[in-house]
Amino acid sequence: MTDHELIYDWNSIEKVAPLSPRRRVQFLDETLRDGIQSPSVVDPTIEDKLRLVELADDLGIDTMDIGLPGAGKRAIEDVTTIAAHIKSNRLRVKPGCAARTHQHDVQAVIDISQKVGIEIEILCFIGSSPIRQYAEDWDLSRLLQLSADAIDLGRRYNLPVSYVTEDTTRSRPEVLTRLFTNAVEHGAQRLVVCDTVGHATPDGIRNLLKFTRNVLDGAGRPEVGIDWHGHNDRGLGVVNSIFAIEFGADRIHGTALGIGERVGNAALDQILLNLKLLGELPDHDLTKLVEWTQIASRATHVPIHAQYPLAGTDAFRTATGVHAAAIIKAEKKGDAWLADRIYSGVPAGMFGKEQSIEIGHYSGESNVIYWLKKRGYEPTRELVAAVLGAAKAGNHVLADDEIVALIDRTGEGPRPAG
Repeated sequence: MTDHELIYDWNSIEKVAPLSPRRRVQFLDETLRDGIQSPSVVDPTIEDKLRLVELADDLGIDTMDIGLPGAGKRAIEDVTTIAAHIKSNRLRVKPGCAARTHQHDVQAVIDISQKVGIEIEILCFIGSSPIRQYAEDWDLSRLLQLSADAIDLGRRYNLPVSYVTEDTTRSRPEVLTRLFTNAVEHGAQRLVVCDTVGHATPDGIRNLLKFTRNVLDGAGRPEVGIDWHGHNDRGLGVVNSIFAIEFGADRIHGTALGIGERVGNAALDQILLNLKLLGELPDHDLTKLVEWTQIASRATHVPIHAQYPLAGTDAFRTATGVHAAAIIKAEKKGDAWLADRIYSGVPAGMFGKEQSIEIGHYSGESNVIYWLKKRGYEPTRELVAAVLGAAKAGNHVLADDEIVALIDRTGEGPRPAG
């Protein structure tokens, strides 16, 4: 049977706006800037930062926000080292830096760019929502002037500038029209639409991105790119990013494991995973995606939950008898494709992992037989009964050392399976 006969895919019947062959979506990794703003993370060592940049390059991520040099001496040193590493190793990933719409911040990026001799995108941000303006006592004329001055400075040194409106998803259309038009008139090459507090739903994204595209068309600047920068406060970070692509965004921001302030940013690893499965990333090799999340976890001291998609230890483990039996039957057919999908919506092999069958209180004999054979034990009736009995009497999945100790107690010892 063909793959299509074995799995009926409701996801592919009709999409809101399928990507045309001529349209390429880009990705911007915010792990080393927005991600490490989380109060629970540890700022990674420079060695870990460089490794994360290399892995982002391997994954085909287009741009990496490598820091906020306006924050001080350490930030300047790290950004300079990372930029130099990208240049000396001829990595494809492009560096970008966040900057407030202050000349000091923009100049800090310019100085590093000139010192290293590499183009650095300036991600120039300013708050745009009425709630933010009220709290800060800002007026629109001040926002327009700050924005113009910052963008002008970056463009004067021929650096690409992206204009980031914080809290875009709660901003008034008449204000956004003025800010967006002002930005592109002064040379901004991208508009970054931000869901800074995780407020948006897919309907809001559709309305906002349609509005943004209309503003650009009305300004005679249809070539200006539109970024989507999402947060996860409502638990919609990943799905919103996918909708943003369908509704017209051409670059998506995210972080490894979704780390970031409050409940975090959109998880870029999950976005890439989903787009790969949707067939939108045919040229991206994501076999190092798990390694990227593991390095990010270790470097920031953020543990990966056991049930986290793809990278979690439980992502491809099962101890349930019915599930394990189906996987074993698929393997007996000699069909790795089938075994990898019979009880998994994510094929482990596509991302460098494999299905794992273990033994617990919901297991059946097939789990025990499979486990024993895989490790070179003869699955005698007595040994299978002893292991399964111990599992049924317990309240957890048996660890390998527990099973080995049980085998030793039975006197069955390791023997090559027939």
